[in-house]
Amino acid sequence: MHESAGYSGSAALSVDQAPPILVPFRFFLTAPLFGTFAALLLLFLGPAAWASRWSAGILAATHLMALGFLTMVMMGALLQMLPVVAGAPVARAHQVSALVHPMLVMGTLALAWDFLSGGTRVMAAALALLGSAFIVFIAAITASLLRARAAAATVRGMRLSVAALPLTVVLGMSLAVIRTWHVALPFATLVTLHLAWGLGGWVGLLVIGVGIQVVPMFQTTPPYPRIVAENLTPMIFSALLGWSLLRVLAGHAAPDSAGAFIFLAALGYALYAVITLALQRRKRRRIPDITVRFWRTGMVSLLACALCGLSVLWPGGRSPMPIQLTWGILAIVGFGVSVVSGMLYKIVPFLVWLHLSARPDGRGRLSNMKQIISVRHANIQFWLHLASILLLCGAALAPGWLARPAAAVFACLNLLLGLNLAGAWRLYRGLVSGSARS
Repeated sequence: MHESAGYSGSAALSVDQAPPILVPFRFFLTAPLFGTFAALLLLFLGPAAWASRWSAGILAATHLMALGFLTMVMMGALLQMLPVVAGAPVARAHQVSALVHPMLVMGTLALAWDFLSGGTRVMAAALALLGSAFIVFIAAITASLLRARAAAATVRGMRLSVAALPLTVVLGMSLAVIRTWHVALPFATLVTLHLAWGLGGWVGLLVIGVGIQVVPMFQTTPPYPRIVAENLTPMIFSALLGWSLLRVLAGHAAPDSAGAFIFLAALGYALYAVITLALQRRKRRRIPDITVRFWRTGMVSLLACALCGLSVLWPGGRSPMPIQLTWGILAIVGFGVSVVSGMLYKIVPFLVWLHLSARPDGRGRLSNMKQIISVRHANIQFWLHLASILLLCGAALAPGWLARPAAAVFACLNLLLGLNLAGAWRLYRGLVSGSARS
């Protein structure tokens, strides 16, 4: 729906086409387990893991978070939101989720194990499982997105994000082949492209596309300006594409225009962060909201990442290793995990409420959505999350002092997130079972 002051797609919501609740929940409930695995791995390895961004521990933990947490939640969210936001249900969503979820789980674990131990058989299994999971998921989501007609800006962001996903997967698999079978390919260039399309394309574009719709709806803010809503994701995608083509064709000797593409992408993300923070200051309800706190943390981290991304334009262009690690922490935990956690605290209660409301006996003993997840427990988890960002960034600079405390706090916040989500699921199942018995 277009408005005179901006863009808000809330009128396009269609809840009657939502998939079964288990479709997104199997992904949501699994994600905190992978966050816990990553934290326990870093706790076990201690300061040694932080010696380099290429250490086995950092590589394993990074992919446990990128695949097992961020991609896990994003897959569940897309399967849920496409019918509701875009009016385009995913065909056989239950079968798709039941097939993709276990392959993603096993493939991510196999990949992490290979980083830690090595072995061509483990990597071959990881590539087969992850490749199959992504092929099924991308095919199902693409077919749905091609049918979508509602919420144009949000659908455009989703389409561009999903277009970035196969690029990310192919680049990642190419790196795995180089690492395991020593194939002669430009490793450094492929690493840079993989990071850019994974974090800047798949994760970043989906956050912006979905955020344009859900920030005004769930956080009661004014809508995004129409020019931003309609043009920001195409601008960022085009900048990433132009920069990638120059890197592939010219390598490190890319012309100065490559810097212009980097600047354009960083500017786009910085602009989104600043506008979102400004809209949150104008939210209609002043009641403290856990989702707003998580998103503010994510937007501040995104702004810091955008500024750090411009460091490649400085003379020399290569940051010290601690700064590279800090940038990764801000991108994955500060931005990605913050925004995803904030959305989970809105989506999960909303889904429980929605599916209970659709039953003949209504919502049972629930009088409001705040009963589904304890506000106190959610707030505790937020403060642990904030502390973990600071401690993890500190560990990148002083691993001898902070590596294990940071990992311990990160483990606690993931465990508490998992308990909060599992509590919502148990509440739903209990009310459904109680209604069935009566």
